[in-house]
Amino acid sequence: MRRNRNVKILATLGPASSTPEQIKTLFHAGADIFRINMSHGSHEDAAARHAAVRAVEEEVGRPIAILADLQGPKLRIGAFADGAKPDLQIGASFRLDLDKALGDERRVQLPHPEILKALEPGARLLVNDGKIRLRVTQADPKFAETVVEVGGVISDRKGVNVPDVELPLAALSAKDREDLAFMCDLGIDWLALSFVQRPEDILEARELAGDRALLMAKIEKPKAVERFDAIADAADGIMVARGDLGVEMPIVEVPPIQKRLVTASRNRGKPVVVATQMLESMIENPMPTRAEVTDVAHAIYEGADAVMLSAESAVGAYGPEAVATMDGVAQTVEKDPAYRKGIVDSRTPARPSTSDAITAAAREVAETLDLKAICCFTHTGTTARRMSRERPAVPIMVMTPFRRIARRMVLLWGSHCVVTQDLGRFKEAVASGIRHAEKDGFAHDGEHIVITAGVPFNVPGTTNILRVARIGEKIGPGDTIGE
Repeated sequence: MRRNRNVKILATLGPASSTPEQIKTLFHAGADIFRINMSHGSHEDAAARHAAVRAVEEEVGRPIAILADLQGPKLRIGAFADGAKPDLQIGASFRLDLDKALGDERRVQLPHPEILKALEPGARLLVNDGKIRLRVTQADPKFAETVVEVGGVISDRKGVNVPDVELPLAALSAKDREDLAFMCDLGIDWLALSFVQRPEDILEARELAGDRALLMAKIEKPKAVERFDAIADAADGIMVARGDLGVEMPIVEVPPIQKRLVTASRNRGKPVVVATQMLESMIENPMPTRAEVTDVAHAIYEGADAVMLSAESAVGAYGPEAVATMDGVAQTVEKDPAYRKGIVDSRTPARPSTSDAITAAAREVAETLDLKAICCFTHTGTTARRMSRERPAVPIMVMTPFRRIARRMVLLWGSHCVVTQDLGRFKEAVASGIRHAEKDGFAHDGEHIVITAGVPFNVPGTTNILRVARIGEKIGPGDTIGE
């Protein structure tokens, strides 16, 4: 099965989408990657969802990527006496402290001494997704006196965001470490890291994950935006997580930040996902709002590799419809001449290396000669990432003998991943490319594709050859193509 679009769709699994039948329905509606959110459910739940995706993968015969999303350090206030829900008024004083006593209208526990030690007068504390805003007036290692700037009802264990302070928190909580080990042992393809603040957070996770999964940095804190270049260099992919980002920063700044981060990720050849509240109304409604459709379209126009559904597919009543809506928006946008013009205008020059030059040349040849597909052979995925960075006007067939590499590359813009047999010579690669291009409907008899690979064959990092091949061409035993 081939998709008639380049951007990928990432769907979150949950109570509404856990069985193989439900997952298969989402796949046929257009989902390419499935997200397992480690903030909810047990390891047994995650293992069952992982197994269900792999069962669907086996049935449909296409590589499917799985992304495990770690919870990250969750900061919450304590509980209130008798389940009270005080209504904080603007201008009132409110204290957060380490006292375990149940809270009231004047104070509540903040069981995070590391936060209290880091706070300074003037810092903001955002409670319950920013619905309540407190400003620190007095800071002490044991308490923080605040004044209410935006009031509202506060209740037990609501989340706290601290946008103005770099928190001295461990990159991975104890739960994150357990989840990371468990999911990597299962065989997931991507690992998303929440609340990244510095590139060292990525390096710590990489030390634990090794080469068992690629790492995606979720950009959802102001410090991550400030240090984006270093974080992006350390990570394998980027997620623009607009939910918490829109809480911790002025919400009007989120659209230009999104555009800037998508562009910077593309320039680096790092896949970038735009996430959060894309089709939020479809949790309960079969049709999205016009604003939501426009939001999805803008992410696609910007050149994002993937757009993501969260609660829409995890707990929503219309998960398949939400996926199908994204699929329809993507196909429509990508047919717009303005979309292609924007992609071309934002393309950056190839880097000065043989592999990058060959990749750029393959794109140029394919577009100039109106070839039907670019077929790139890869052992590590690097060639596929280079080709996706070029954003060619024709499909990219990613050919690899390794299923785990094929799964990882599913996330890339424009990729159609194929698991091949282990090939020993370039002429075998040409024959395989021709065969799969015809089999998967990219080209027909007499049409042409362009093939890139490296000689000597099967040596990572040696992409150095480009070949235009015709469908129906016979690659005989006496052929010396590329040798």
